Order: sequence, then C-alpha cells, then structure tokens
Amino acid sequence: MAEAINNGTLPTPYNTKGVAGRSLELVVVDESTGTAKQVTEFRALAERREVDAVVGYLVAGSCLAVAPVADELKMLTFFSTCSTPRIFEENDFKYVYRTSAHLTPDGVTAARYLLKRMPNVKTIAGLNWNMAYGQDAWRDFRMSVQALKPDVEAINEQFTTFGGGQYGAEISALLTKRPTVLHTAFAGGDFEAFVVQMTARGLHQNIQMVMTAGAGSMFRLLDKLPDGAIIEDRGPYSVFARPTPLGNWFRTTYEQRHGITPPYTAYHMGQAVLAFKIAADKASKGGAKPAPEEIGRALEQLKFDAFGTTVHMSRSRGHQAVTESAIGVYKFDKAKNAPTVVDVTYYPADCVNPPDGMKGEAWIKGGFKGARCD
Repeated sequence: MAEAINNGTLPTPYNTKGVAGRSLELVVVDESTGTAKQVTEFRALAERREVDAVVGYLVAGSCLAVAPVADELKMLTFFSTCSTPRIFEENDFKYVYRTSAHLTPDGVTAARYLLKRMPNVKTIAGLNWNMAYGQDAWRDFRMSVQALKPDVEAINEQFTTFGGGQYGAEISALLTKRPTVLHTAFAGGDFEAFVVQMTARGLHQNIQMVMTAGAGSMFRLLDKLPDGAIIEDRGPYSVFARPTPLGNWFRTTYEQRHGITPPYTAYHMGQAVLAFKIAADKASKGGAKPAPEEIGRALEQLKFDAFGTTVHMSRSRGHQAVTESAIGVYKFDKAKNAPTVVDVTYYPADCVNPPDGMKGEAWIKGGFKGARCD
C-alpha cells in the first residue's frame, strides 16, 4: 500500500504520488505488548519519532488507552479496526478518527439475516470472549434478535478467555441446552479451534451457527467449516468485497505478496491509510504540508470509495465511519476444493448503523428508529 502510494500506482482516482506530495514512510510497532506498552510506544512515536500520523490498532483496549493521549499530544490518529462503540459513544476526541464501522452493525446484520431465513427461531445462545469485543458482540446480536422477535429466549451465555483454545466444557453445555442458534464472534485461532472441536462432537448438526467474524478463517478450514453456517467478515471485505477496480487491485496485490486472501484487518488497515492520503491531499494547499487539524477537517463527512466498498465519515461529528454490511452462508465447493459463500446479502449503512448522535444499545432497544433498509 505504501509503495503504491509513493509510486503513484494506486488505481484512479488515487494515483497521485505520495501523501500531500510527500513520500510515506512506515514506522511499524507491535500491538501485542499490552495496553500500558502501547501508550508508551504512542508517546515515543509522537514525541521522539515526530511522526505525522498514527494509523492502526486492532484491540479495543489499545484504542481506549491511546485515544486520550492522542488528544493530549495533538497527534492525528486513525483507528483501523478497534471495534468497541465506546470510543466515540462515550468520548469526544478531536484528533482521533476511526475509518471502519464499529461492532454494532455486525450484530444487527446477523439478526436481520437470521430472522429472514429462520423466522421461527425460539432460542439463542452465545459463546464469546470475556472482553469488551465479545461482550459487546453478543449483547448487540441478542438485543437485535429480541428487538425484531421479542419471544426469542437467550438460554445460554458463555464467555471464555481470549486464546483459551479448549472448549470441551462449553460444547457440553450447548449440547445439553440445545439452542436453536449459536452466536460467536470468535476469530482467528480460537475460532478455528472451536470449529474443529464442535464439529467433532456434532454440535453443528442441530444448531444454526452464526459466526460474525468467521469468514477470515474459511480459506484455512476449508471443508472443516460446516456448510450452512451463517458468516460475516466484520464488514464488506474479503469474499464480500464488491468487484471494483480498487477492490480487485487490493486483493490481487495482497494475494501475490502474501499468498493468502486478505482478512478484514488488512482491508481495515488499507482503508485507514487510504483515508489519510485522501484527506491530506485534499487539505494540501499550494504544495504546503497540511496541519493535523486541516487533515482532520478534510476527513470529517468525507465519503470515498475504498477497497470494494464505500466509506462515509458521517457519525460522531465526522470522526466515525460507516459502510454497508455483508453476510452469507458458507458452502464448501467439493468440485473446486474451494470455500464459497452463497446467499449473500448486503445491508445499507443506514439500516445497520445507529443514526448520528445515538448510542447503538439505545438504538436497538428503541426498535431501530430511523433505520433505512430499502
């Protein structure tokens, strides 16, 4: 991405060289070192390295810790993933922007899709991480299902340790309870471990799986992921990305370099870097380097084509992005030995995201007032 920006080889209309005419240099920091370390690293980037912007962060805890420091240091910061709605629902940051949708549309999308396919759902259960991401994901899905169909009962809510990897007790509890639907927002290694363990015990045979971050693992699991599972990819990314020239370029370039289909986190990061370029180019006047505040103002309310979707910075005073959402049903193509997603549905951003100024939880409780799904 940085190479393409510097060489001016991004597809049009983003094929001007550099960011505001200047070469982009990356300083890479490891996020896996814990929250306190991230704050230290952030200060070092701003004060010692004197970077122009910080782009990244996957974990909600990192973002919640770093955001106040960004405002303190007046450091332009683009959160690429950081799913918790709390970033802007509970705060009013000036120098912080999130260029992907937060977590709420995942649950709303899954609930709408599930009930359209299975209008007679009676019971739901959840198996998620015992952290903000897992708790919020389950809350939004459960509340959305019950807002759309109030007689649905949540009969089993289980929260596990991130990286736990062993789910025997949880699977046993689910086999005993036998809900109609199981929701999980597991991703990565934990998701894959759970799939292998639960299919070995036949959990999927009588329970509809709803896996809101599962699509990223389908290329590794292949036929181990059961047909019929409802899956998402934290937005319209990867297999759900629309076949636009920009989206096709991103996927092809990533696959050629890394040998795998890009996961949603790669799309999120690319989207954040692209937003930085677009806003900086827009804010640049006469070749002068734009100030952080000028770049921020250029980003607010910006609507731009990204990698297979359209991003609109239309929430939280223009600091929070929304996109359409996408969801489908997993099906392994035995003839091609390849994973596929069928019955794909896209929901408009204003159908699955709360209106500007409203918290997601309150919006769901109020029956999705203002949602535009046509």
